[in-house]
Amino acid sequence: MDVSEIVSSLHGEIWGAWFLIGAALVFWMQAGFAMVEAGFTRAKNTGNIIMKNLMDFCIGTVMWFLIGSSFMLSYTDPATGEVSRGIWSFLGKPGFGVFSGYASFDYSNFVFNLVFCATTATIVSGAMAERTKFSTYCLYSAIISGIIYPIEAHWVWGGGFLAQWGFHDYAGSNCIHMVGGICALVGAWMLGPRLGKFNRDEKGRVVSVRAFPGSNIAMGALGCFILWFGWYGFNGAAATDLATLGSVFLTTTVAPAVATVVAMIFTWVRYGKPDVSMCLNAALAGLVAITAPCDVTDCAGAAIIGLVAGFLVIFGIRLLDNVLHIDDPVGAVGVHMMNGIWGTVAVGLFATKSAPGFSVAGISEGLFYGGGLSQLGKQLGGMGITAIWTVVTITIVFFILKKTVGLRVSAEEEIVGLDKLEHGLDSSYAGFAISYSEDEIEEARENHVDLHIVQPVAKESTVGETVPMRKVVIITRRSKFDTLKKALNSIGVTGMTVSEVMGCGVQKGASEFYRGIPVDVTLVPKVRVDVVVSAVPVEKVVEAARSALCTGHIGDGKIFVSGVENVVKVRTGESGFDALQD
Repeated sequence: MDVSEIVSSLHGEIWGAWFLIGAALVFWMQAGFAMVEAGFTRAKNTGNIIMKNLMDFCIGTVMWFLIGSSFMLSYTDPATGEVSRGIWSFLGKPGFGVFSGYASFDYSNFVFNLVFCATTATIVSGAMAERTKFSTYCLYSAIISGIIYPIEAHWVWGGGFLAQWGFHDYAGSNCIHMVGGICALVGAWMLGPRLGKFNRDEKGRVVSVRAFPGSNIAMGALGCFILWFGWYGFNGAAATDLATLGSVFLTTTVAPAVATVVAMIFTWVRYGKPDVSMCLNAALAGLVAITAPCDVTDCAGAAIIGLVAGFLVIFGIRLLDNVLHIDDPVGAVGVHMMNGIWGTVAVGLFATKSAPGFSVAGISEGLFYGGGLSQLGKQLGGMGITAIWTVVTITIVFFILKKTVGLRVSAEEEIVGLDKLEHGLDSSYAGFAISYSEDEIEEARENHVDLHIVQPVAKESTVGETVPMRKVVIITRRSKFDTLKKALNSIGVTGMTVSEVMGCGVQKGASEFYRGIPVDVTLVPKVRVDVVVSAVPVEKVVEAARSALCTGHIGDGKIFVSGVENVVKVRTGESGFDALQD
């Protein structure tokens, strides 16, 4: 073997290894999707969301090696090298080479396309979060992974008719993100909004939208960074030369960065403060939009694509909330469907010969670079065909599931949380209280739903003698607890009950916004101290607490005083004054 053959072989091995590293990065994006969805939804559903993101990959893997890969890849005939034509260029030719011809199988291509397949089903999870049956989720995830995605992806990446026509989608704005976003939109629409999401008048018309702030923005941000990191593999893994890889990395960085800056400025001007969650969504929107044209556009094109994506995701989220009244907890439709469409169209506008990947793509230049309408027409046509396929198939799937096994959990399950009643998990955050929304309970009862939620019932005490006792409840900042405890101990109060609570209040009529929607109240962590006294005068307790807590600033807290009818010590049975003595 001469030097040129060695270099050529080494070149192939290096890029083959990068191809599989890219596949691993795309798999790591599953963690990002899970963190974003869990962070943007409520704590009582976190375990359910983690389980869904785990299972859509595992179920997708099973469906992929059974039927999905053969639909999409339709490997060329090993004897003749002939590519599938005719009806097989539409459906993909069924085959079981992973079982029958494993020795000569294309393992790398199989695994790489598998991780992309799992991404499509994951997108749907976020838009339908917090009220979908887990069993139903498993079923439609399997159908998306095994049939809907592989067939349309075959048209572009498996030698199908769209690829033969000249349609271009380098890494999936159309085949993955738009398709996943359409499935998410149809699913969220058919499923209906979460209880308490929309305020309605007596005629059932929506008059306002309620904000449901995410339980953990830090977790959502971590998910966003994981996704951005994984996207370098998502977009760059198919590159086979350093120039193309470097250009793809550049455009994959510029577009989301510009989109995020746009969202920050817009929300800052529009709502008075930069919206954290909307900026995280904008970063993802920029990544989605650059996914199709990342190999054929330059830095200027990527910047414009990102600029439009930043506005588009904000518009999309507000459109669903305020106009269409479709509840999408994580903004999946605005991020994936709308920016998947925009990214697909952008190929026909910004493709340029100066991009290293252009010569390999085999397409025409974009409209803004003097290429005319040719490529733009192909992009619009291919996108339209893919959208029709997705809308028809997923609507049929959701309709059948809704009429048979059902899409939605019961009102009780939704209010208590899917962690508890779907998975037997009391809390994904052991040691932290999980609260139920009064808006959910109110809407359920207005619709005559029988709730079997166990609630505490106050019973009249029948033991002991009534004595002059008072209960003092102190709500204050967590940071002031030690000071308060020392002050109470110094006046003889040694027994107290302490709990973590969330306090709320709107100061001077100022409204806060979450994702462009006014938040009813601002919840902040507080500590609650309950003290029952008899020997110590209640006035002395109140004064000691005020002295310890007062800083003169808003948020020092409140003190509530009420009468106590009786107290019973469980260990001895003593009641009244005696029960309070240790």
